[in-house]
Amino acid sequence: MTEASRAQGNAPAPGADAPQLQRAQAEEHGPWAPSGRWTALAFAQPGAWEALERALQDSRQAQPGASQAWDLRGLAQLDHIGAQLLWNHWGQAWPAQLELNDSQRAVLEHVARFSASAPAGARLTPGQRWHAWLLRGPTLLRVGRDALTLLGQLVLDLGRFIRAPRRGPWRDISGHLYNTGATALPITALVGLLIGVVLAYLMSNQLRNFGAESFIVNILGLSLIRELGPVLAAVLIAGRSGSAMTAQIGVMRVTEELDAMRVMGIAHGFRLVMPRVLALAIAMPLIALWTSAAALIGGMFAAQLALDISPAFFIQQLPRAVPFSNIVLAMAKSVVFGMLIALIACHHGLRVEPNTDSLGRGTTSSVVTSITVVIVVDAIFAVLFRGVGFRAGG
Repeated sequence: MTEASRAQGNAPAPGADAPQLQRAQAEEHGPWAPSGRWTALAFAQPGAWEALERALQDSRQAQPGASQAWDLRGLAQLDHIGAQLLWNHWGQAWPAQLELNDSQRAVLEHVARFSASAPAGARLTPGQRWHAWLLRGPTLLRVGRDALTLLGQLVLDLGRFIRAPRRGPWRDISGHLYNTGATALPITALVGLLIGVVLAYLMSNQLRNFGAESFIVNILGLSLIRELGPVLAAVLIAGRSGSAMTAQIGVMRVTEELDAMRVMGIAHGFRLVMPRVLALAIAMPLIALWTSAAALIGGMFAAQLALDISPAFFIQQLPRAVPFSNIVLAMAKSVVFGMLIALIACHHGLRVEPNTDSLGRGTTSSVVTSITVVIVVDAIFAVLFRGVGFRAGG
């Protein structure tokens, strides 16, 4: 038969393992029963793809894919290429009746989960239309959707980390702790020290006019510990470490390391986002406390030079002027600052396209967005906790 077909000039008949599609048991209205190997290698056989295309066209004309009955148990093998072909043929919707084994269901569910949008002409449900509108909608909605997705994935990764801490990325967390925390101590101390000196000298002139030199301790303590210390540290970390995080992940996109991680089954959220968020959430309160302490030291020595207030009086008066609840509030919002900076940096890094121009724009957007969000969140904290940390009667 093969020789006759070749003599007639037809394509060679596909082998026994070639992908085929026919009615089960030759029933006129029976379920469609694919057979053979629906794999990328089998599709490459001579004549196999053309024959399968004709069979799929016939089944599509008989009835829409999602309304048909299918029986996949006769398949010898099904890989993701064959599953994607079936899923697209069904209109990216499960058929009304489907018979298959567990391994085939796992492959199809994986393809269904990561398939993009439905093919042109397919009818979408109201939920699918809403999701598609979000994908094409205003930038603010898309950014909100992406941020919510990243935050939800972080919660899932944290749950996985808590359930199995021994399998967590401890080396990544410790490395980011060192890079974002320990190496940032010199610059934050220097900037904090100078800010304390500047504030003390500026306030000394006004306080001297009213004979209220001793109140410089109250002003410096509350302003530096409660507000300026955490915000200043967050701004420095956003410009220093946040940009570095975005650049690191962006370079991984340019060099296709992110694609390689996905192929190897390594989750981006668990190995890239979560370690950075945890590291900054731990490091930021310590950096904020360190920056506030450096600023207070600078203000203390400037107050001695400008107002002749001794360091002993400054240290003695500081706990009375600044209740401990201010330190707790500063540490709490520093944790929030650190998590937001890391999330924003990772978000922009993962959105970098594989070119250097996108990498530069992503890094710039990361720093600007982080600083803006830090200031907005600090204002929210100031309004919500305006009655916390102040002694009655001064």
